[in-house]
Amino acid sequence: MSEHAAALAAREVVSALVSHAVQDVVLAPGSRSAPLAYALAAAEQGGWLRVHVRIDERVAGFVALGIARANRPAAVVTTSGTAVANLHPAVLEAHHARLPLIVVSADRPHELRGVGANQTTDQPGIFGAAARSAVEIPAFDGTPRGVRAIVGRAVAAATGVRSGHPGPVQVNVAFRDPLTPAEAWQPGAPPEPRPRLSARAPADDPVELAGRARTVVVAGDGAGPEIAHLAEAGGWPLLAEPTSGARQGSTAVPGYRGVLATLGAEVERVVVAGRPTLSRPVSQLLAREDVEVIVLEPGPDWVDVAGTASTIATRAVVTEPSTDPTWLSRWREAGAAAQAEALASATLTGPQVLHAVLGPDRRGPVVLGSSLTIRHADLAAGVGAGFTPARVVANRGLAGIDGTISTATGFALATGEPVRVVVGDLTFLHDVGGLAHGGHEPEVDLQVIVLDDAGGGIFGTLEHGRPEHADVYPRYFGTAQQIDIGALAAGLGATHHLVRTTPELSRVLDVPVRGRSVVEISLARD
Repeated sequence: MSEHAAALAAREVVSALVSHAVQDVVLAPGSRSAPLAYALAAAEQGGWLRVHVRIDERVAGFVALGIARANRPAAVVTTSGTAVANLHPAVLEAHHARLPLIVVSADRPHELRGVGANQTTDQPGIFGAAARSAVEIPAFDGTPRGVRAIVGRAVAAATGVRSGHPGPVQVNVAFRDPLTPAEAWQPGAPPEPRPRLSARAPADDPVELAGRARTVVVAGDGAGPEIAHLAEAGGWPLLAEPTSGARQGSTAVPGYRGVLATLGAEVERVVVAGRPTLSRPVSQLLAREDVEVIVLEPGPDWVDVAGTASTIATRAVVTEPSTDPTWLSRWREAGAAAQAEALASATLTGPQVLHAVLGPDRRGPVVLGSSLTIRHADLAAGVGAGFTPARVVANRGLAGIDGTISTATGFALATGEPVRVVVGDLTFLHDVGGLAHGGHEPEVDLQVIVLDDAGGGIFGTLEHGRPEHADVYPRYFGTAQQIDIGALAAGLGATHHLVRTTPELSRVLDVPVRGRSVVEISLARD
C-alpha cells in the first residue's frame, strides 16, 4: 500500500523540526492539520519530542511562546482559516521580544483558494513584517521533495543562529485529501541534526567608557547579567527592570523611578541595554538632548525611541571608574528610602505582594503580567549584592495583557519547574482559558496570583485618572468587573485561595506549588 502524499509531507515537516532541535510542539486540533497531528502522535510515541494539545489557538500560541521564553525553539501547529489568525498576538510578541516561535499552519491546496472554499483564506505571509521568514510548502500529489530544507531554513531564521535576530517564522503547509495516513508511521531513531550551522560571530567593537561623566546604567527587559558587571566596574547606579536579569548587581538601585525626580537632572550619560519599557521617567531621561546616550545591542536593531543615542555598540569596557565617590551612594540611599515608603502601608498593597513573591527566600520562576503588576515589582523587588532574584519573565515585547497565563504554562512545561504568575484581574480575564486543562495532558504546577483591584487600575496612575476626567474615567478606563474568581477557578479545575492579609499571603507562598491554583488578593484601587 502506498502512503498518502499528505502523510508523507507531514512526516517530513516533523522530522525537519526534530533535526533542528525543536523538542516541544503545541497542537490546536483541526481537520486540515490532521496529517501533522498523526505525524506528531507517532513522533511523540517514538520519543522524538513532546506534544502539548490545546483547544484554543490563541492559548496554544502563547503556550508555545512560553516554551520559547525558556531559550528553546517551539512550534505551534494549527488548522486553516481563523485558527491561523488567532496566533497573531503571540507572533507579534515573539517578533518584538525576539523569541524563536515556529508557526506551522495547515492550508488548503492552491486550487481551493479564492473560490469560496470553506475555512480558506490567504494564509501565506499573513503575519506580515512580524515574521522573520514566511515560507510555503505546496500540496504534493506524490513523494514530497525539499520539505526538510525549507523547514530547516525557517527554523534557522527563528533561532537567529545566522542573523543574530531570532523571532517568529511561518511554515504554511498545504495538504490535499486524503488527510489520514494509509498506515501507521514507525518513526524509528530521531533524525540527525543537519546541517550544522555555526553562529554568527559578534562584532568586536567595544566602546570605551571613562568615569568622569555622571553615569547611570539602564537595564531593560532581557539585558542580562553582563550589564550589571559593567555598572559595577564603573561604580555607576544601575536602574534595572525586574525582567532585565541584572537586579543582583551591587550598584542596583531600588525604587529608582522616584529617585529620577530628584537626581535625574544631574545625569550626564546613560548606558542602555535591553529594552526599557516600564517607566516614563526613564523614557524622559533617554529623550534628553543634553545627556549622552550609549546603547549596547549585539543584534541588528536597537532601542532608541527618541532618536537621541550618540553611540550604538555591541559591548562596552570601562577604562576608568567613577571619579565621584558620592554619586552611587546618593542613588542607593534615595532608592532605599523610596522603596521603604512604598512598602510602609498598613494594609496589603500590590507592591507588598510583589515584594513577598520576589523575596530573597523565593527561588522559583515568576511570570509577571503587564500594566501595574510589573511596575509593582519594579518598585518593590529586591536588588543588590548578595541578592539572588527569582527568574522573572514577562511579555514585554509588546507589553500586552493577553496570553499571560498561557505563557506561564508554556514556561512551566519547558523548564519542568513550578511557576508563579502574578496578574491583575483584567489580565486574568483576558486569558482565563489558559487555565483549562485537557484530560489527556500532563498537569502543570502553576499558581496564578490575581491582584484584584476591580478593573483597569493602571489608568488611575496616568493623566486619565485626574479629577477633571472623573465623569469619564469609571466606565471608559476603570472598567470595574463583577466576577467570581473562585467560581471561575473551580470551573476550570483549579484550587482557589482568598488572601486578605500579609500573614495569609506568607502562608500561601510557603506551600510548594503543586497543580493549578488561583490566589485571589483583593486590593483597593487607590
